[in-house]
Amino acid sequence: MLTLDHLTLIAPSLEAGVAHVRECLGIDIPYGRKHPDMGTHNHVLRLGDDVYLEVIAIDPAAPPPAHARWFGLDDRHAVQTAWDAGLRLRGWVARTQHMDAVLAQHGHLLGRKTQLSAGAAPPYFFAIPPGGGLPLAGVAPSVIDRGQRPPPVASMPDLGARLVRFTIEHPDPGRVEALFESLGIQHAPQVQKGDALRYRADIQTPGGMKTLC
Repeated sequence: MLTLDHLTLIAPSLEAGVAHVRECLGIDIPYGRKHPDMGTHNHVLRLGDDVYLEVIAIDPAAPPPAHARWFGLDDRHAVQTAWDAGLRLRGWVARTQHMDAVLAQHGHLLGRKTQLSAGAAPPYFFAIPPGGGLPLAGVAPSVIDRGQRPPPVASMPDLGARLVRFTIEHPDPGRVEALFESLGIQHAPQVQKGDALRYRADIQTPGGMKTLC
């Protein structure tokens, strides 16, 4: 079983990502942490009891990892091109406590189980496709299994933002809905017909309903 965990805004830099969230939501998204295994860092915003928004970018102060980074971040040109085209909310992550079983069925779509750590904390696991790209170019979720680590949302400050609706536009919505059903995703994005793949998050904020894309 997979459940929506967080939305990912893939940025050419944290500064650009934070500025975009501020422009769209009127919120300064707080700093999260570094990811030593991936050479990335993030800012995070709580969007409810069990879901959050992540702004992620390469950490210019970190040494590059020996393997591909997640979320397609190694392809800086593609990240910048998508960003300039207004495609900024481009990834999403689903959580499971049974990653081995999920990947036994869907590993060809979701990637390979990769063990990650965070200092002295227990390890967690992330499925990363070959080359580090987004699963099915972002249609399918990345998958995380935190193992014994507690959910991060509880420790995030509550700035009054709540995810109301997460929507994916795609030229073939029926195919996407069938994919989500086959993956057994709870709280999957709503799917609408569109000319190209695009995500949109409708978020209630202290300043009213806002849209992030």
